Amino acid sequence: MRRVISYFRPNLLKVILCLTIKISGVIAELFIPIILSYILDTVVETGTILDIVLYGLLMIVLSGLGFLGNCKANQIAAGVAKSVSVNLRKDLFTKIMSLSQSQVDSVTMPSLIARMSSDTYNIHQMCGMILRLGVRAPMLLIGGTVCTLFLDPMLTLIMVLILPLVVLVLYLTSKYGIPLYDKVQTKVDKMVLSIRENMTGIRVIKALSKEDYEKKRFNTVNKELMDYELKSSIVMSSLNPIINLILNFGLILVIVAGAYRVNNGIILPGKVLAFTTFFAMILNALIALNRMITIISKAYASSKRIDYIFDLGLDLRKETYNNTSKHYIEFRNVNFSYLGKVNNVSNISFKLEKGETLGIIGPTGSGKSTIINLLLRLYDVSSGAIYINGKDIRSYSYRKLKSLFGVSFQNDTLLADTIYNNVDFYRKLSKKEIKKALLVSQSLFVDNLELKEQTLLSAKGTNLSGGQRQRLILSRALAGNPKILILDDSSSALDYKTDLALRETIKNNYKNTTKIIIASRISSIMHAEKIIVLENGTITGIGTHKELLNNNELYKSIYNVQLGGDVHE
Repeated sequence: MRRVISYFRPNLLKVILCLTIKISGVIAELFIPIILSYILDTVVETGTILDIVLYGLLMIVLSGLGFLGNCKANQIAAGVAKSVSVNLRKDLFTKIMSLSQSQVDSVTMPSLIARMSSDTYNIHQMCGMILRLGVRAPMLLIGGTVCTLFLDPMLTLIMVLILPLVVLVLYLTSKYGIPLYDKVQTKVDKMVLSIRENMTGIRVIKALSKEDYEKKRFNTVNKELMDYELKSSIVMSSLNPIINLILNFGLILVIVAGAYRVNNGIILPGKVLAFTTFFAMILNALIALNRMITIISKAYASSKRIDYIFDLGLDLRKETYNNTSKHYIEFRNVNFSYLGKVNNVSNISFKLEKGETLGIIGPTGSGKSTIINLLLRLYDVSSGAIYINGKDIRSYSYRKLKSLFGVSFQNDTLLADTIYNNVDFYRKLSKKEIKKALLVSQSLFVDNLELKEQTLLSAKGTNLSGGQRQRLILSRALAGNPKILILDDSSSALDYKTDLALRETIKNNYKNTTKIIIASRISSIMHAEKIIVLENGTITGIGTHKELLNNNELYKSIYNVQLGGDVHE
């Protein structure tokens, strides 16, 4: 919670102003019952009608000042709460973007989304509530109690005796309520995961007529969340009726005792009326505190989840390594495991010179994408080293390393934006670069669109065909003139003719670019200077197309299946 409090500092003057107005408003409200008591017990008997009117006007003025002050203070509080939540979300988003892929895998994407949305919303609610009621409610409680002491200590004693019961109820509900809110947020993570999976795979679900099954699965997750929300709501909502019961019982005792003391001439009726007014104020203050505790309990549970993300260290720091390589790209005895148990790739070693093309092929799960993930340093190697331009990639700064690459993944994302902005990706590239990238990627269909590059795409580019999406994603990778171009099965949706034209234009226009192509089709990589054959996370063959046909059985079997054994060069 300390981190959340630190976000109030830029708004310190507004917070002070808000609290000052709140304090002034509470003082004005506390004077109203005192004036009422004075009117009934003194002015009515000894004063004139004018005196009564003047004191009545004073009460109206104090009420008006309290009302206007509260409105202004609440407006300031809303602004501060917005500022806190906006800055918190911005910093949390920045932190999430800095997490390594292994950290994202550990926390899970749905949980990160829930922390960015529902958890920060709980913090927003708490910030506004604290500024609106955090001073007002305690001041009314304490100030009202002090004022009753001056009116009649005996009646105050009756009221004070019931307060420990109220405190006990507040403590018990908080003790059981906060852990329940922790569980609620965990269930929110599961529901977000279910929604995300269904929204992403909606076409597959419809194609296989599994809507009913997914409805049942979602209802199960939704019911689990509802059950915990119900439990937490029952615990926290019971607080208000119990406190009301205790305070109303106390009020009855006060009225009975007050009537007895008035009847015996110990106090005047005006003081009893003022006392009951103060008691109502104290009752409202305790109800407000109850609301605050409920919201703070939610926010506390959410703040712990947010703090966990902020406290995650940078596990992909820039480090200094003295070993060097004479080659432009070199994998040297690289081993890696996603879960830290069994290696997903083992003893990967190869060398690549500047401007060369490397093809990588192998069965599903053989480690092709893992090699790319390690080269991009989305994960760090378990052992061994990867070099680019002679330096260990762990010696590069994050931005310097990423600036070397242009990457086109098979299932990459297109934004709900124009084609131009999707290719540029807000890198402020020139129109000439964008045009060249579209031309090289064979995205000729863009010229046939009415708005050409300014055509607006739907989310994930669903208003394009699979091949068109792949070509635009490839355009994005090419547009920055990368030193290293990575194509991860990025032509799988293209026909052979387009794929061939694509390879030729890339070869002619990006001669100095080092290219790494992951492919499931031999035709996409057969002209590469080097081809790696992967199986079960290890390299079973490395060489040219002809060499592998002669000495690698796996490569030869893939070739025979795909191309029928014909000679293709």
